[in-house]
Amino acid sequence: MSPEALAALHAACFSTPRPWRAAEFDSLLAQDSVFLLGDETGIALGQCAGAEAELLTLAVAPAARRAGQGRALLAGFHTEAARRGATTALLEVAATNTAALALYTATGYSEIGRRCAYYRDPDGPRIDALVLTRPL
Repeated sequence: MSPEALAALHAACFSTPRPWRAAEFDSLLAQDSVFLLGDETGIALGQCAGAEAELLTLAVAPAARRAGQGRALLAGFHTEAARRGATTALLEVAATNTAALALYTATGYSEIGRRCAYYRDPDGPRIDALVLTRPL
C-alpha cells in the first residue's frame, strides 16, 4: 500500500490519537526494523528492536470491523515479530478505546504503565495512553 492509502485508512479509523500523515508512514516504512501487514481494509504496522516488538498501529476500516480482521492482523504481528527474534510485544492505546482494549486483553496483553494526558481528543480533553505488553 502507498503511504497515501495508509494515511487515508488511518484517517478513517482514528481521531484520537490523531491520524498519521502519508509522510509519517513513508518515513516509518523506510526503516528496516518496521514491517507492515494487511491490505486496504486493515493494517498492522510493527517495529522490532532486539527482543522487543512494538505494535505501532492497528487499523481496520469501519466497514470491515467485527469480522475478526483485527484479531487476525494482531496474530500476524505476533508471528512476524517472533520470526524477527522478539520475545515481548508492546503497544500503547488510548484509555478510551474500549474496542481495542477488549481485543488486546482477550489476546493476552496486560497493562504495565499509563501515560497520563498523553493524547488530545479532537474536542480538547486529554486522554491517558495505556502501555500494554505480552510475551510472544
